Amino acid sequence: MTTKSIAALTALALLAPLPASAVESTLQLQLSTDQDFERRTITYDCGAETPIQVIYLNAVPNFLAVVPIADEPQPLVFVSVVSASGVRYVSGHWVWWTKGPEATLYDATLGDDAEPLLTCSEFNDTP
Repeated sequence: MTTKSIAALTALALLAPLPASAVESTLQLQLSTDQDFERRTITYDCGAETPIQVIYLNAVPNFLAVVPIADEPQPLVFVSVVSASGVRYVSGHWVWWTKGPEATLYDATLGDDAEPLLTCSEFNDTP
């Protein structure tokens, strides 16, 4: 049996802020799968001036999303978790939930009934 390996995240800077004299570090994550893998970059319109780009890495059984969060110094790596509908990804207290072309960002510390911090739609530039 052959195993396909992918370097899923290359040169992802560590999330901790660095002092001016510190050397920048990188992190590489390698996922292996016996099946096909997919990397997709989706641009979302979240009502802000600048759209955001989310990278989805699907290598069964691992499903990841790399999401830029305004309050965070670097994009965060989210992992998929069980969801009744759509795909729910979590990273720390952040929840990125996709359903079809729509996505929402929640802060889990605000409670289950909290409104989303962002409501986004896939950017479609097709005329």
